[in-house]
Amino acid sequence: MSSSYLTPGQTDVRELNLSSVLRHLHDQTTLSRAQIAIVTGLNKSTASSLVEELIQRGLIHETGLNSGNNGRPATLLEIDPGAGGIVGLELGIDFVSVVLTDFVGTVRWQKTEDTDPPDKEDLTIAQSLRLVDEAIRDCRSRGWRVLGVGLAIPGMVDVKEGILVFAPNLKWRNVPLRKIFEEHTGVAVIVDNDAHAAAIGEHLFGVARQIRDFIFVYGGIGIGGGLFLNNDLYRGRNGFAGEIGHPSFISGSFLGREYQDSLGDWETYASQNSIIRHVQASLQTKQSQIIPRLMEEQHAPLSISLIKEAADAGDKVALDAISSTAKALGVGIANLVNTFNPEKVILGGPLSAMGNYLLSAVQASVEKYSFPEIRQYVEIITSKFGKDASVIGAIALVVDDILSNPTHVEKEVVSTTS
Repeated sequence: MSSSYLTPGQTDVRELNLSSVLRHLHDQTTLSRAQIAIVTGLNKSTASSLVEELIQRGLIHETGLNSGNNGRPATLLEIDPGAGGIVGLELGIDFVSVVLTDFVGTVRWQKTEDTDPPDKEDLTIAQSLRLVDEAIRDCRSRGWRVLGVGLAIPGMVDVKEGILVFAPNLKWRNVPLRKIFEEHTGVAVIVDNDAHAAAIGEHLFGVARQIRDFIFVYGGIGIGGGLFLNNDLYRGRNGFAGEIGHPSFISGSFLGREYQDSLGDWETYASQNSIIRHVQASLQTKQSQIIPRLMEEQHAPLSISLIKEAADAGDKVALDAISSTAKALGVGIANLVNTFNPEKVILGGPLSAMGNYLLSAVQASVEKYSFPEIRQYVEIITSKFGKDASVIGAIALVVDDILSNPTHVEKEVVSTTS
């Protein structure tokens, strides 16, 4: 996969070759020096020199011998998980989630807190910085260097400048997030759209490894998309491609009386708020006994997790609400399938916590509304990372940048104690 963060220095042949070696090791787990020469098309001395440099930068290490049948055993190489720590942050509409992982994406620390970002931009940014500080302290307590910080944001992002241009659900405009976080932490920061980040995460670590054409659909309060076409993330002219949640094409009569005389964005009918509105309308007519009881027992407001619990208990209102939203989600996905002819459509974000209640209804809707000649080739699945798809995607932003630009990581000897 070519990176979206390439710099002029990336045109240097050695940097390209270092990137090629590192990506092959990431994709294939372990290789010998001779195998690296074969898969990269480089001569053995060049491949060996590149391997030594990546070892010096702490990005790969030797790991045992290949006891093959022919010739002497060869020393195997792999990505070094202890190369350093990476901090990922997902800023949701009503939460912020921060994780610390090693270089291969294994989560070592995580914390999520509720937020109120639409009304409190400065407070939410301060809260996010505090959580990132906690993750960095944890990273350094392990003896790791910090390889970078990735931010996954629900909106249109100028990736080159690290600016949140506009977040429709947050109502934030022109926020220089990279500058804010780099000045605070002293660490390199990459900022991207949450669905774009999640798509990169699935491609590097999840269910889309080795998949060239897929669509990631993020479902939460909003809906976003990451389009992988011909083995690369498609960004569009200005980098804003993937704002799939806002086409107005579903009529109010499609889903029931609570939507009559309403024509809105796709996410109006297919997001988690759609499920909550559906349940709220039913509660007014006392159609459910389970949901009010759960709210009282837990002293909690109506939420997606509580509705899922009610669905598990067989509550018809919860099941109908999920089915109705999944039907609308499937209609939109059917349009994406017809348009892009992907190999996979991956559902992630908070809505994916609904599991098979959501997935089976989405699949049925896609079956009904997409062309059979196209849909027979697409698989609709849930993300490996579920509701954490975008925060793991934030980690992937940094990993992908290092895979494309290995010289961004200094040559130094670091402790790999975890």
